[in-house]
Amino acid sequence: MIPETNTYAGIPAQYAGETDSKVILTSIPYDGTSTWGKGADKGFEAFRFASENMELFDIETNSEPYVHGVYMAPAVDVENVSPEEMVARTYKRTKELLQTKKLLTFFGGEHSVSIGVLRAYAESYPNLSVLQLDAHTDLRQEYHGTKYNHACAVAEAQRSSQLFQVGIRSMDISERQYLQREKVYFAHEIMDQDYWMEECLKKMTDQVYITLDLDVFDSSLMPSTGTPEPGGMQWYQVLQFLRMVFKRKTVVGFDIVELAPNPNNPAPDFLAAKLYYKMLAYYFEKENF
Repeated sequence: MIPETNTYAGIPAQYAGETDSKVILTSIPYDGTSTWGKGADKGFEAFRFASENMELFDIETNSEPYVHGVYMAPAVDVENVSPEEMVARTYKRTKELLQTKKLLTFFGGEHSVSIGVLRAYAESYPNLSVLQLDAHTDLRQEYHGTKYNHACAVAEAQRSSQLFQVGIRSMDISERQYLQREKVYFAHEIMDQDYWMEECLKKMTDQVYITLDLDVFDSSLMPSTGTPEPGGMQWYQVLQFLRMVFKRKTVVGFDIVELAPNPNNPAPDFLAAKLYYKMLAYYFEKENF
């Protein structure tokens, strides 16, 4: 599966330059601590290929987000390194990218890649809210000998930022003591109503970083993850909430993680591609108001 062009979604080169683009897309292809399904380090390649086969007009926002420019930066070099080294390199790159003042977007990789990104953001935004859409709490303080495991993805961020967790439906009992219940929206509680969206928004600070684990979606929609959990969120429910967040808050960056592609089922790859593009559409929709 080899993408045909060297630009995001095959967009014309005039919209893909480093200088003029308003968006930077960075791959962090790491899968060093996943404990069940493997392959998240191949997620970006599948995402790119799907993106090149996607229509670039967004009906919902009546826009073409790519015209604002999306620069596909070199991937963070994390092949065959320890979790500690991966976090260090990701943190360093994020700190450098933050100097550009552009919208930074990242694609995993397993969820541990977010640790270094979130550390850099917390240092740059002292009143940051982190919105985690995920099937799992990821609040273990350490797992399999390291605090940089994918099961620890937001443990550090919870201490440095305001953490809001949406779509959760799986956790270990050891994580219960770290759960901030008033900031957690379990999947079984939010399936049949949307009151929680407004409530969650009111609790967040203005500046929000979104970390989205694709297993937040129901496994019927997104089976291509390391741990596909049943009972997840649906496509339009996630989009409704994301659009509200982008419209009402200042989204300062986001990542999408945990795509472990299955060559026999490209639909989840296309979901990830479409999701990323919808998030860009929502970001620039606010700018156009």
